[in-house]
Amino acid sequence: MLSGKNILIGISGGIAAYKTTFLVRLLIKAGANVKVILTESASSFVSPLTLATLSKNPVLSSFVKEENDTVDWNNHVELGLWADIMLIAPATANTLSKMVNGTSDNLLLATYLSAKCKVFFAPAMDLDMYQHPSSKASFEKLRSYGNIMIPATSGELASGLHGEGRMAEPEDIIGFIKKHLSEGLPLKGKKVLITAGPTYEAIDPVRFIGNHSSGLMGFELAKSAANLGAEVILISGPSHISIDHDLVTLIKVVSADEMYAAVHIHYKTIDIAICAAAVADYKPKTVAVQKIKKVSNELSIELIKNKDILFSLGEQKKNQYLVGFALETENEIENAKGKLKRKNLDAIVLNSLNDTGAGFGKLTNKITFIDKNSNIKTFDLKTKVAVAADILSEIITRIHA
Repeated sequence: MLSGKNILIGISGGIAAYKTTFLVRLLIKAGANVKVILTESASSFVSPLTLATLSKNPVLSSFVKEENDTVDWNNHVELGLWADIMLIAPATANTLSKMVNGTSDNLLLATYLSAKCKVFFAPAMDLDMYQHPSSKASFEKLRSYGNIMIPATSGELASGLHGEGRMAEPEDIIGFIKKHLSEGLPLKGKKVLITAGPTYEAIDPVRFIGNHSSGLMGFELAKSAANLGAEVILISGPSHISIDHDLVTLIKVVSADEMYAAVHIHYKTIDIAICAAAVADYKPKTVAVQKIKKVSNELSIELIKNKDILFSLGEQKKNQYLVGFALETENEIENAKGKLKRKNLDAIVLNSLNDTGAGFGKLTNKITFIDKNSNIKTFDLKTKVAVAADILSEIITRIHA
Protein backbone atom coordinates (compact mmCIF):
# COMPACT_ATOMS: atom_id res chain seq x y z
CA MET A 1 0.00 0.00 0.00
CA LEU A 2 2.95 2.34 0.62
CA SER A 3 4.94 1.11 -2.37
CA GLY A 4 5.88 4.01 -4.63
CA LYS A 5 4.48 6.63 -2.22
CA ASN A 6 6.53 9.77 -1.57
CA ILE A 7 6.68 10.15 2.19
CA LEU A 8 8.14 13.24 3.83
CA ILE A 9 9.08 12.79 7.49
CA GLY A 10 9.46 15.84 9.71
CA ILE A 11 11.39 15.17 12.92
CA SER A 12 11.23 17.63 15.79
CA GLY A 13 13.47 17.70 18.85
CA GLY A 14 12.46 15.08 21.37
CA ILE A 15 13.97 11.89 22.73
CA ALA A 16 11.51 9.85 20.64
CA ALA A 17 13.42 11.03 17.56
CA TYR A 18 15.66 7.97 17.96
CA LYS A 19 12.73 5.81 16.81
CA THR A 20 12.68 7.49 13.42
CA THR A 21 15.64 5.46 12.22
CA PHE A 22 13.49 2.35 12.54
CA LEU A 23 10.54 4.19 11.00
CA VAL A 24 12.53 5.22 7.92
CA ARG A 25 13.91 1.70 7.51
CA LEU A 26 10.43 0.16 7.62
CA LEU A 27 9.07 2.67 5.10
CA ILE A 28 11.92 1.98 2.69
CA LYS A 29 11.31 -1.76 3.12
CA ALA A 30 7.64 -1.15 2.27
CA GLY A 31 8.74 0.40 -1.05
CA ALA A 32 8.18 4.06 -0.17
CA ASN A 33 10.37 6.96 -1.29
CA VAL A 34 11.44 8.82 1.85
CA LYS A 35 12.84 12.28 2.48
CA VAL A 36 13.59 13.64 5.96
CA ILE A 37 13.50 17.14 7.44
CA LEU A 38 15.08 17.70 10.86
CA THR A 39 14.58 20.68 13.11
CA GLU A 40 17.82 22.07 14.53
CA SER A 41 17.20 20.52 17.94
CA ALA A 42 16.24 17.12 16.47
CA SER A 43 19.81 16.58 15.24
CA SER A 44 20.84 16.36 18.92
CA PHE A 45 18.74 13.21 19.27
CA VAL A 46 19.26 11.42 15.96
CA SER A 47 22.09 11.44 13.44
CA PRO A 48 21.43 13.11 10.07
CA LEU A 49 24.01 10.77 8.54
CA THR A 50 22.11 7.71 9.75
CA LEU A 51 18.81 9.02 8.36
CA ALA A 52 20.41 9.98 5.05
CA THR A 53 21.91 6.51 4.70
CA LEU A 54 18.63 4.77 5.50
CA SER A 55 16.43 7.05 3.37
CA LYS A 56 18.91 7.21 0.47
CA ASN A 57 18.29 10.97 0.34
CA PRO A 58 20.08 13.97 1.86
CA VAL A 59 18.60 15.04 5.19
CA LEU A 60 17.39 18.65 5.17
CA SER A 61 17.42 20.94 8.18
CA SER A 62 17.70 24.56 7.05
CA PHE A 63 16.46 26.86 4.33
CA VAL A 64 19.98 27.44 3.01
CA LYS A 65 22.35 24.75 1.76
CA GLU A 66 25.99 25.21 0.89
CA GLU A 67 27.66 22.84 -1.55
CA ASN A 68 31.00 23.18 -3.34
CA ASP A 69 31.35 26.88 -2.43
CA THR A 70 27.88 27.67 -3.78
CA VAL A 71 24.84 28.75 -1.82
CA ASP A 72 21.37 27.48 -2.67
CA TRP A 73 18.10 26.98 -0.82
CA ASN A 74 15.93 24.04 0.10
CA ASN A 75 12.63 24.72 -1.61
CA HIS A 76 9.89 24.02 0.96
CA VAL A 77 7.19 24.46 -1.70
CA GLU A 78 8.70 21.76 -3.91
CA LEU A 79 9.01 19.46 -0.91
CA GLY A 80 5.36 20.02 -0.01
CA LEU A 81 4.27 19.26 -3.57
CA TRP A 82 6.55 16.18 -3.82
CA ALA A 83 5.02 14.44 -0.83
CA ASP A 84 2.06 12.07 -1.09
CA ILE A 85 2.10 11.86 2.70
CA MET A 86 3.75 14.07 5.30
CA LEU A 87 4.45 12.55 8.70
CA ILE A 88 5.63 14.65 11.63
CA ALA A 89 7.11 12.29 14.21
CA PRO A 90 7.88 13.01 16.91
CA ALA A 91 5.63 16.05 17.07
CA THR A 92 6.68 17.92 20.20
CA ALA A 93 4.48 20.38 22.10
CA ASN A 94 6.56 23.24 20.69
CA THR A 95 6.18 22.08 17.08
CA LEU A 96 2.46 21.37 17.51
CA SER A 97 1.85 24.86 18.88
CA LYS A 98 3.67 26.40 15.94
CA MET A 99 1.69 24.26 13.47
CA VAL A 100 -1.55 25.49 15.04
CA ASN A 101 -0.56 29.13 14.80
CA GLY A 102 1.14 29.05 11.42
CA THR A 103 4.56 29.94 12.79
CA SER A 104 7.15 29.37 10.07
CA ASP A 105 10.55 29.69 11.71
CA ASN A 106 12.16 26.53 10.36
CA LEU A 107 12.15 24.39 7.23
CA LEU A 108 9.88 21.72 8.70
CA LEU A 109 7.12 24.20 9.56
CA ALA A 110 7.42 26.08 6.26
CA THR A 111 7.07 22.77 4.42
CA TYR A 112 4.09 21.77 6.57
CA LEU A 113 2.34 25.02 5.65
CA SER A 114 3.07 24.34 1.96
CA ALA A 115 1.97 20.69 1.94
CA LYS A 116 -0.97 19.73 -0.28
CA CYS A 117 -1.05 16.13 0.94
CA LYS A 118 -2.43 14.38 4.00
CA VAL A 119 -0.43 15.28 7.10
CA PHE A 120 -0.10 12.80 9.95
CA PHE A 121 1.37 13.83 13.29
CA ALA A 122 2.54 11.59 16.13
CA PRO A 123 2.77 13.53 19.41
CA ALA A 124 5.53 12.72 21.89
CA MET A 125 5.91 14.49 25.22
CA ASP A 126 5.85 13.93 28.95
CA LEU A 127 2.65 12.94 30.77
CA ASP A 128 1.74 16.35 32.19
CA MET A 129 2.54 18.08 28.91
CA TYR A 130 0.36 15.61 26.98
CA GLN A 131 -2.53 16.20 29.41
CA HIS A 132 -2.15 19.98 29.48
CA PRO A 133 -5.17 21.90 28.12
CA SER A 134 -2.99 23.74 25.61
CA SER A 135 -1.75 20.42 24.16
CA LYS A 136 -5.26 19.06 23.94
CA ALA A 137 -6.34 22.28 22.23
CA SER A 138 -3.48 21.86 19.73
CA PHE A 139 -4.56 18.30 18.95
CA GLU A 140 -8.14 19.40 18.37
CA LYS A 141 -7.23 22.43 16.29
CA LEU A 142 -4.85 20.46 14.05
CA ARG A 143 -7.50 17.80 13.44
CA SER A 144 -9.95 20.53 12.51
CA TYR A 145 -7.44 21.61 9.83
CA GLY A 146 -7.67 18.12 8.31
CA ASN A 147 -4.50 16.73 9.86
CA ILE A 148 -4.57 13.19 11.24
CA MET A 149 -3.33 12.47 14.73
CA ILE A 150 -1.58 9.19 15.57
CA PRO A 151 -2.30 9.00 19.32
CA ALA A 152 0.51 8.59 21.80
CA THR A 153 0.63 5.44 23.89
CA SER A 154 1.17 4.81 27.61
CA GLY A 155 4.41 3.58 29.09
CA GLU A 156 7.62 4.66 30.74
CA LEU A 157 8.58 8.20 29.78
CA ALA A 158 11.98 9.89 29.61
CA SER A 159 11.21 11.74 32.87
CA GLY A 160 10.82 8.46 34.70
CA LEU A 161 7.07 8.90 34.97
CA HIS A 162 4.71 6.27 33.61
CA GLY A 163 1.70 7.29 31.57
CA GLU A 164 0.38 8.65 28.29
CA GLY A 165 2.74 10.55 26.02
CA ARG A 166 5.05 7.96 24.39
CA MET A 167 5.22 8.31 20.62
CA ALA A 168 3.60 5.34 18.90
CA GLU A 169 6.04 2.63 17.86
CA PRO A 170 7.24 2.71 14.21
CA GLU A 171 5.34 -0.48 13.31
CA ASP A 172 2.16 0.98 14.78
CA ILE A 173 2.62 4.30 12.98
CA ILE A 174 2.91 2.50 9.65
CA GLY A 175 -0.07 0.29 10.47
CA PHE A 176 -2.11 3.38 11.38
CA ILE A 177 -1.27 5.09 8.08
CA LYS A 178 -2.05 1.97 6.05
CA LYS A 179 -5.39 1.54 7.80
CA HIS A 180 -6.27 5.17 7.13
CA LEU A 181 -5.31 4.88 3.47
CA SER A 182 -7.48 1.79 3.07
CA GLU A 183 -10.64 3.51 4.32
CA GLY A 184 -12.94 4.37 1.45
CA LEU A 185 -11.06 2.26 -1.09
CA PRO A 186 -13.42 0.58 -3.57
CA LEU A 187 -12.48 -2.98 -2.58
CA LYS A 188 -12.28 -2.39 1.17
CA GLY A 189 -13.97 -5.31 2.92
CA LYS A 190 -13.89 -7.53 -0.20
CA LYS A 191 -12.08 -10.86 -0.45
CA VAL A 192 -10.49 -11.52 -3.82
CA LEU A 193 -9.08 -14.83 -5.04
CA ILE A 194 -6.58 -14.75 -7.91
CA THR A 195 -4.82 -17.62 -9.63
CA ALA A 196 -1.53 -17.04 -11.41
CA GLY A 197 1.32 -18.70 -13.25
CA PRO A 198 1.60 -22.10 -14.94
CA THR A 199 1.05 -25.56 -13.54
CA TYR A 200 3.66 -28.29 -13.86
CA GLU A 201 2.38 -31.80 -14.51
CA ALA A 202 4.96 -34.41 -13.57
CA ILE A 203 6.15 -37.00 -16.11
CA ASP A 204 8.79 -38.46 -13.80
CA PRO A 205 10.78 -37.06 -10.82
CA VAL A 206 12.73 -34.62 -13.05
CA ARG A 207 10.49 -33.85 -16.05
CA PHE A 208 7.13 -32.16 -16.40
CA ILE A 209 4.60 -30.74 -18.85
CA GLY A 210 4.29 -26.97 -18.46
CA ASN A 211 3.99 -23.70 -20.33
CA HIS A 212 5.71 -20.32 -20.62
CA SER A 213 3.49 -18.37 -18.20
CA SER A 214 5.55 -16.24 -15.80
CA GLY A 215 2.67 -15.41 -13.47
CA LEU A 216 3.27 -11.66 -13.85
CA MET A 217 -0.31 -10.81 -14.84
CA GLY A 218 -1.77 -12.58 -11.82
CA PHE A 219 0.75 -11.06 -9.43
CA GLU A 220 0.03 -7.56 -10.72
CA LEU A 221 -3.69 -8.19 -10.32
CA ALA A 222 -3.07 -9.26 -6.71
CA LYS A 223 -1.04 -6.13 -5.92
CA SER A 224 -3.57 -3.85 -7.59
CA ALA A 225 -6.53 -5.45 -5.78
CA ALA A 226 -4.72 -5.19 -2.44
CA ASN A 227 -3.87 -1.54 -3.09
CA LEU A 228 -7.59 -0.98 -3.63
CA GLY A 229 -8.28 -2.35 -0.15
CA ALA A 230 -9.09 -6.00 -0.88
CA GLU A 231 -7.95 -8.97 1.16
CA VAL A 232 -6.31 -11.12 -1.51
CA ILE A 233 -5.68 -14.85 -1.72
CA LEU A 234 -3.11 -15.41 -4.49
CA ILE A 235 -2.73 -19.02 -5.57
CA SER A 236 0.26 -19.37 -7.87
CA GLY A 237 1.92 -22.14 -9.77
CA PRO A 238 5.73 -22.16 -10.08
CA SER A 239 6.97 -18.59 -10.62
CA HIS A 240 10.12 -16.58 -9.92
CA ILE A 241 8.01 -13.54 -9.01
CA SER A 242 7.63 -12.55 -5.36
CA ILE A 243 5.08 -10.39 -3.60
CA ASP A 244 5.23 -8.57 -0.26
CA HIS A 245 1.95 -6.94 0.75
CA ASP A 246 0.12 -6.99 4.06
CA LEU A 247 -3.19 -7.77 2.35
CA VAL A 248 -1.92 -10.57 0.09
CA THR A 249 -1.66 -14.20 1.18
CA LEU A 250 0.42 -16.22 -1.29
CA ILE A 251 -0.29 -19.92 -1.61
CA LYS A 252 2.21 -21.82 -3.76
CA VAL A 253 1.16 -24.89 -5.72
CA VAL A 254 2.71 -26.95 -8.50
CA SER A 255 0.12 -29.07 -10.30
CA ALA A 256 -3.40 -28.42 -11.54
CA ASP A 257 -4.77 -30.80 -8.90
CA GLU A 258 -3.03 -28.78 -6.16
CA MET A 259 -4.41 -25.53 -7.57
CA TYR A 260 -7.91 -27.03 -7.81
CA ALA A 261 -7.80 -28.07 -4.16
CA ALA A 262 -6.42 -24.71 -2.95
CA VAL A 263 -9.00 -22.71 -4.91
CA HIS A 264 -11.92 -24.69 -3.53
CA ILE A 265 -10.74 -24.30 0.07
CA HIS A 266 -11.25 -20.53 -0.20
CA TYR A 267 -13.92 -20.07 -2.89
CA LYS A 268 -16.99 -20.08 -0.62
CA THR A 269 -15.82 -16.98 1.27
CA ILE A 270 -14.71 -15.03 -1.82
CA ASP A 271 -16.42 -11.97 -3.32
CA ILE A 272 -14.39 -11.82 -6.55
CA ALA A 273 -12.42 -14.59 -8.25
CA ILE A 274 -10.04 -13.89 -11.14
CA CYS A 275 -8.56 -16.98 -12.76
CA ALA A 276 -5.46 -15.75 -14.56
CA ALA A 277 -3.41 -18.95 -14.23
CA ALA A 278 -2.40 -20.89 -17.31
CA VAL A 279 -3.52 -24.29 -16.05
CA ALA A 280 -2.43 -27.35 -18.01
CA ASP A 281 -5.38 -28.99 -19.76
CA TYR A 282 -3.80 -32.44 -19.62
CA LYS A 283 -1.48 -34.43 -17.36
CA PRO A 284 0.30 -37.77 -17.75
CA LYS A 285 -1.96 -40.68 -16.85
CA THR A 286 0.92 -42.38 -15.08
CA VAL A 287 3.87 -40.66 -13.39
CA ALA A 288 7.06 -42.70 -13.47
CA VAL A 289 8.56 -43.29 -10.05
CA GLN A 290 12.11 -43.25 -11.41
CA LYS A 291 13.65 -41.06 -14.11
CA ILE A 292 12.72 -42.36 -17.56
CA LYS A 293 15.82 -43.58 -19.37
CA LYS A 294 16.56 -42.78 -22.99
CA VAL A 295 16.24 -46.26 -24.53
CA SER A 296 14.58 -45.62 -27.90
CA ASN A 297 14.03 -42.92 -30.51
CA GLU A 298 10.38 -42.49 -29.57
CA LEU A 299 8.50 -42.07 -26.32
CA SER A 300 4.75 -42.08 -25.94
CA ILE A 301 3.04 -40.54 -22.93
CA GLU A 302 -0.67 -41.11 -22.41
CA LEU A 303 -2.39 -37.95 -21.24
CA ILE A 304 -5.67 -37.48 -19.39
CA LYS A 305 -7.69 -34.31 -18.78
CA ASN A 306 -7.13 -32.24 -15.69
CA LYS A 307 -10.10 -31.03 -13.68
CA ASP A 308 -11.43 -27.79 -15.14
CA ILE A 309 -10.98 -25.32 -12.29
CA LEU A 310 -12.83 -22.44 -13.92
CA PHE A 311 -15.78 -24.64 -14.96
CA SER A 312 -16.08 -26.01 -11.43
CA LEU A 313 -16.15 -22.48 -9.97
CA GLY A 314 -18.87 -21.49 -12.43
CA GLU A 315 -20.94 -24.50 -11.33
CA GLN A 316 -20.64 -23.58 -7.66
CA LYS A 317 -20.98 -19.82 -8.13
CA LYS A 318 -23.47 -18.07 -5.88
CA ASN A 319 -22.68 -14.44 -5.13
CA GLN A 320 -19.10 -14.44 -6.40
CA TYR A 321 -18.10 -12.29 -9.36
CA LEU A 322 -16.15 -14.77 -11.50
CA VAL A 323 -13.65 -13.68 -14.16
CA GLY A 324 -11.71 -15.95 -16.49
CA PHE A 325 -8.97 -15.46 -19.07
CA ALA A 326 -8.96 -16.65 -22.66
CA LEU A 327 -5.80 -16.86 -24.78
CA GLU A 328 -6.87 -17.27 -28.40
CA THR A 329 -5.23 -17.43 -31.80
CA GLU A 330 -8.32 -17.37 -34.08
CA ASN A 331 -11.97 -16.32 -33.88
CA GLU A 332 -10.98 -14.59 -30.68
CA ILE A 333 -14.20 -12.79 -29.70
CA GLU A 334 -16.42 -15.71 -30.67
CA ASN A 335 -14.31 -18.23 -28.77
CA ALA A 336 -14.06 -16.00 -25.70
CA LYS A 337 -17.84 -15.47 -25.61
CA GLY A 338 -18.34 -19.21 -25.90
CA LYS A 339 -16.03 -19.85 -22.95
CA LEU A 340 -17.75 -17.15 -20.89
CA LYS A 341 -21.18 -18.74 -21.40
CA ARG A 342 -20.04 -22.35 -21.13
CA LYS A 343 -18.28 -21.79 -17.82
CA ASN A 344 -20.92 -19.49 -16.30
CA LEU A 345 -18.58 -16.51 -15.95
CA ASP A 346 -19.47 -12.92 -15.19
CA ALA A 347 -16.67 -11.66 -17.44
CA ILE A 348 -13.73 -12.85 -19.45
CA VAL A 349 -10.41 -11.19 -20.33
CA LEU A 350 -9.34 -11.97 -23.87
CA ASN A 351 -5.72 -12.11 -24.98
CA SER A 352 -4.75 -12.78 -28.57
CA LEU A 353 -1.39 -14.24 -29.52
CA ASN A 354 -1.82 -12.34 -32.78
CA ASP A 355 -1.21 -9.06 -30.91
CA THR A 356 2.42 -8.01 -30.71
CA GLY A 357 3.52 -7.53 -27.10
CA ALA A 358 0.77 -9.72 -25.62
CA GLY A 359 0.91 -13.22 -24.19
CA PHE A 360 3.29 -15.20 -21.99
CA GLY A 361 6.60 -13.88 -20.75
CA LYS A 362 5.95 -10.26 -21.74
CA LEU A 363 5.92 -7.15 -19.55
CA THR A 364 3.00 -5.83 -21.59
CA ASN A 365 -0.42 -7.10 -22.55
CA LYS A 366 -3.30 -6.15 -24.81
CA ILE A 367 -6.74 -7.19 -23.62
CA THR A 368 -10.40 -7.12 -24.47
CA PHE A 369 -12.82 -7.21 -21.52
CA ILE A 370 -16.14 -8.95 -22.24
CA ASP A 371 -18.92 -9.24 -19.65
CA LYS A 372 -21.91 -11.60 -19.50
CA ASN A 373 -24.14 -8.95 -21.12
CA SER A 374 -21.85 -8.97 -24.18
CA ASN A 375 -20.44 -5.54 -23.42
CA ILE A 376 -17.02 -5.47 -25.09
CA LYS A 377 -14.20 -3.04 -24.28
CA THR A 378 -10.84 -3.25 -26.01
CA PHE A 379 -7.73 -1.65 -24.53
CA ASP A 380 -4.47 -0.56 -26.12
CA LEU A 381 -1.19 -2.34 -25.44
CA LYS A 382 -0.10 -1.46 -21.90
CA THR A 383 2.19 -2.62 -19.14
CA LYS A 384 0.73 -5.43 -17.09
CA VAL A 385 0.62 -3.06 -14.12
CA ALA A 386 -1.75 -0.80 -16.09
CA VAL A 387 -3.68 -3.77 -17.48
CA ALA A 388 -4.32 -5.03 -13.95
CA ALA A 389 -5.70 -1.60 -13.01
CA ASP A 390 -7.97 -1.63 -16.09
CA ILE A 391 -9.34 -5.09 -15.31
CA LEU A 392 -10.12 -4.22 -11.71
CA SER A 393 -11.69 -0.93 -12.76
CA GLU A 394 -14.06 -2.82 -15.08
CA ILE A 395 -14.93 -5.28 -12.30
CA ILE A 396 -15.51 -2.54 -9.72
CA THR A 397 -17.79 -0.64 -12.11
CA ARG A 398 -19.98 -3.74 -12.45
CA ILE A 399 -20.11 -4.93 -8.84
CA HIS A 400 -21.00 -1.42 -7.66
CA ALA A 401 -23.57 -0.84 -10.38
